[in-house]
Amino acid sequence: MEKNDTIQELHDAFLRFSKAEWRQQPVRGYKRSELRVLFCVMEGMKDGRHGVKLSEISKRLMVTPPSVTQLMKTLIEDQLVERTIDPEDKRSFDLVLTPKGMQIAQEADEHFKQSLGGLVEHLGEEQSQQLADLLTKAFYYYADRSRNL
Repeated sequence: MEKNDTIQELHDAFLRFSKAEWRQQPVRGYKRSELRVLFCVMEGMKDGRHGVKLSEISKRLMVTPPSVTQLMKTLIEDQLVERTIDPEDKRSFDLVLTPKGMQIAQEADEHFKQSLGGLVEHLGEEQSQQLADLLTKAFYYYADRSRNL
């Protein structure tokens, strides 16, 4: 197979993949971006931690803090997330899930795990691991490339 054929096959595969069902479906009307923020806050509350800083969410999602702030406004208005004073630094605040927010985050997490679990069943354990490795390598290739531009 020639390089141009491989390039075309990769192009076609990425195009098909962008249209596939794997993308997080809305849960209770919340967009993928909002659900990703809920996941980050949920992770920030694990291991006895009080909550998570907006800057931590920004870094984890690789988006600017103002982008997270916009998403956070909706989640706070809908009473899924609330701001609480950081017990270690009274000048700062943490973001925590409300019970309603936790329920939606867990529901979305379960939906996502079921979707990926179906893919693992379809591909098998070995090919699923290969796919994860290849997607990770592709991510780092493009991340390094964008830093060098």
